[in-house]
Amino acid sequence: MINKVEICGVNTAKLPVLKNEEMRKLFTAMQSGETGAREKLIQGNLRLVLSVIQRFSNRGEYVDDLFQVGCIGLIKAIDNFDLGQNVRFSTYAVPMIIGEIRRYLRDNNSIRVSRSLRDIAYKALQARERMLAENGTEPSISQLAEQLEVPREEVVFALDAIQEPVSLFEPIYNDGGDPILVMDQISDDTNSDELWLESITINEALKRLSEREKHIMALRFFYGRTQMEVADEIGISQAQVSRLEKAALKQLKKYV
Repeated sequence: MINKVEICGVNTAKLPVLKNEEMRKLFTAMQSGETGAREKLIQGNLRLVLSVIQRFSNRGEYVDDLFQVGCIGLIKAIDNFDLGQNVRFSTYAVPMIIGEIRRYLRDNNSIRVSRSLRDIAYKALQARERMLAENGTEPSISQLAEQLEVPREEVVFALDAIQEPVSLFEPIYNDGGDPILVMDQISDDTNSDELWLESITINEALKRLSEREKHIMALRFFYGRTQMEVADEIGISQAQVSRLEKAALKQLKKYV
């Protein structure tokens, strides 16, 4: 998708880019009723649509379809943008374009939620709003289940079912520069500094073993072989394997 030049008959390599001052003049002209200003604003911001749809490239959707849907979001943003607000147009438009694309993807999602689950979820949401207004506090799942006279687990399943999946590339903040994505806020324990240092320590400790000890440790703990299988493979007794294994582990414990 990133390398596609022509989308919906538009040559993306030749899309114009409007400066902020030009944008303000065109918005003023459009709101004054000048014909053609709106079209120039649309054409001058198609690159914005292009940058947004690249975030959805892993959804398996046709880029032309996403581009058209993104353009609808762009047009809505142009028609509703208020020059009086001290905000960049891109900051205002990007969430609207993303919202339009997300609605399109939700409506065309192959994963369907059963009507009964949807009904429970919507009733739970209505009950929540009503109880929140009456009591001034957020009701618990158990209270919602009691109000609806359905098992607590069904309420949980129903509310989870109507939640829209969030992409790791979903922007959560944008001030006109590079956006902060969901993935930027998620830690990865599998690649932590602690595990990296631990891996280095183990590798250094293994270097202190003899070749036979390394072979036994690899067969036992990396390939899951039994002591008897190791003994058969390297031609020694099971008792010798056990003795060598214990000695190697004792050696490793000195360094790990």
